[in-house]
Amino acid sequence: MAMEKKVFDSEEDLAVSLAKYIADLSAHFAKNRGLFTVVLSGGCLIECLRKLVEPPYVDSIDWSIWHIFWLDERVVPKTHVDSNYKLAYDGFLSKVPIPPDNVYAIDDTLSAEGAAEEYEARLKHLVSSKVIDISSKSGFPKFDLNLLGMGPDGHVASLFPAHPLLKENEKWVTFIKDSPKPPPERITLTFPVINSSDYIALVVPGAAQADAVGVALGGGSGQNGEALLPVQRVAAEGVLTWFLDKEAASKL
Repeated sequence: MAMEKKVFDSEEDLAVSLAKYIADLSAHFAKNRGLFTVVLSGGCLIECLRKLVEPPYVDSIDWSIWHIFWLDERVVPKTHVDSNYKLAYDGFLSKVPIPPDNVYAIDDTLSAEGAAEEYEARLKHLVSSKVIDISSKSGFPKFDLNLLGMGPDGHVASLFPAHPLLKENEKWVTFIKDSPKPPPERITLTFPVINSSDYIALVVPGAAQADAVGVALGGGSGQNGEALLPVQRVAAEGVLTWFLDKEAASKL
């Protein structure tokens, strides 16, 4: 895995650079694959995508090749304020012409366990129909771009510190009913899937994340060299790029 770290003077500069990074990858996969599979998380990541819905990107990107997936989702209706789908739809998806059939939201009528099983089954169907690749290295689905945020505790997706799900290495999608951050019931992609991605962008603005960034990029580890934070387990098959502003990077 290659890793890059980019630190920007402001969150605005970060958003501008992130838009160009994503647009360049979209053009790359349009030329080489004719598809672009993108995984979204929630939180401030969606706000950081705002430059994509502005010129020149909104008019120059071939949105028809995009396929959108969710890294994790809260088990709430799509119209609920806690829904990552709603956050992404209101802030990004409603403003770009991605075909509705290419947006793969989680079934919000099912239980956490049922929604996880259904989403994994849907991913397997999309693998069989060649929308999603399978990694020759891991055997797990290989998304083109995984856009990750990080919480102040170093969690990514709905994979929290010291939680048993950190060690899940068979399922593609799993569920959590005891999230330390409300709401408690969620579904999430697992680390083998996250780490099979061709490109991962870890988008981390703000002072609230500074301590976790300092540990993650400062090489902090626990006993036997184990990762202290879930974010330290992130490792793309291709390139992992950290997008930080100066506040997030202040403890480095």
